[in-house]
Amino acid sequence: MTTLFTRIIDGEIPGRFVWSDDRAVAFTTIAPITDGHTLVVPRAEVDQLTDAPDDLLAHLVVVAKTVGRAQQAAWDAPRAALLVAGFEVPHLHLHVLPAWDESSLTFANARTDVPAADLDAAAERLRDALRAAGHGAHVPATAGSPAL
Repeated sequence: MTTLFTRIIDGEIPGRFVWSDDRAVAFTTIAPITDGHTLVVPRAEVDQLTDAPDDLLAHLVVVAKTVGRAQQAAWDAPRAALLVAGFEVPHLHLHVLPAWDESSLTFANARTDVPAADLDAAAERLRDALRAAGHGAHVPATAGSPAL
């Protein structure tokens, strides 16, 4: 069965993409813990962290690191946090978010009432930071397209 994330990657469901390459995409979440909260997702349908081939997992972590650095720059955050849970969608995904303290790193702080315009602005801010860091080749030309 096709996962929700595959449907987003395939364009069946809208997504705010900030990164795209041949193995992974990254898009901002609709329920951010902090502004800029992004999901790094393999294009391949891998159920969970422990099922991922080592080379794919290594690639996802490198993408997460790149996104995290851009988040730190865009939001002047002292840290970029990485969370892996995977209970909400059976498709491996890494949560990357700008972070100021550990106490805020809980899904209980996820906000589901953020206006679409604010979500769009956060995604564009992150795309701008990725471009400024020299990663423009992996930043989709439009927010809704994961195409290379």
